[in-house]
Amino acid sequence: MGSNLGNRLGFMQQALEKIHENIGWILEVSKIYETPAWGFEGNSFLNSCISVSTRLEPQQILTELLSIETELGRERSDAENYQNRTIDLDILLFEEELIETDSLRIPHPGIPDRSFVLKPLNDIAGSEKHPVSGKKISQLLKETADTSQISITTEELKKPAFNYNFPACNYIAVEGNIGAGKTSFSTMISEDFNAKLILERFKDNPFLPKFYENKERYAFPLEMSFLADRYQQLSDDLAQYDLFKDFVISDYDVFKSLIFAKITLHEDEYSLYHKLFHLMYKELVKPELYIYLYQNTERLLENIKKRGRDYEQNIQPEYLININKSYLNFIKSQSNMKVQVIDISGLDFVSNRKDYLWLLSEIDKAVS
Repeated sequence: MGSNLGNRLGFMQQALEKIHENIGWILEVSKIYETPAWGFEGNSFLNSCISVSTRLEPQQILTELLSIETELGRERSDAENYQNRTIDLDILLFEEELIETDSLRIPHPGIPDRSFVLKPLNDIAGSEKHPVSGKKISQLLKETADTSQISITTEELKKPAFNYNFPACNYIAVEGNIGAGKTSFSTMISEDFNAKLILERFKDNPFLPKFYENKERYAFPLEMSFLADRYQQLSDDLAQYDLFKDFVISDYDVFKSLIFAKITLHEDEYSLYHKLFHLMYKELVKPELYIYLYQNTERLLENIKKRGRDYEQNIQPEYLININKSYLNFIKSQSNMKVQVIDISGLDFVSNRKDYLWLLSEIDKAVS
């Protein structure tokens, strides 16, 4: 990151915040260096390097960075010469990848020849190897021919807060209707907050495609097989404490078995199922936080169509509406479990990081 116009530190701090909001978690921030303009006559620059953990691909990151530059007032012209700028954001490295397109080159070709890049980069990635030369960044800094006068400033960039309280709960269950996004969200949380992930094994259930073709015939064996599998999985996974994980998150709670059974089974079948369920349920560890991601029916149908599972494509709106009602009735009856219902109908937390951060903040309130 670099700036040589106006409130240089202010522009860099704003860029840092916007990278956090739109691209990913800020892991490390280097010292800030003041350097003369490189390659043209202009104001002195402040320069810094940051490392970011992101789910975006390099071209997506470039698009976001260009948008941030524009938002912070960077003006571009057709002139080939370097110019003064409010903010300049460049991708230097992306793991060990080599990328060369019309708009993007990684690693950045200027790294070995620019001290104003190497010095801050050395602060946070001195032991990383340059993907082309194979030399460590610290070695490239020693060998560079650039002798520009560079000084460390006393100013600092503040890393955006990363203070969500998920580890305060030992076990979190994420629930929602079919297509609500519970698996995606649980997976993202496990990756970002060092959680043990438990995912429902519905893909391996041989009765599921048959159920959607003939609900009358296959409802009972389907619900029984789900119950047995969920009970075994949660019993095994929750009994094994992982010393290297901070907490456990699952994309279902076993009580969903009773919710779906109530909708799909006949009264006499449900009566038997209910007895079996409660014999098993009392043996299981209960979640300390139960999160229900509410999606409206229209969005659920869109998501189901988008993910393209053949056996789900004929699911009717009425079926989804009944599931939502059953979940909400269950939630209302819970007095001994911390429950949070979040309406995500207008959100796309998988593709839009701002939506993801908003969702995290809502859950953080419940945990806190």
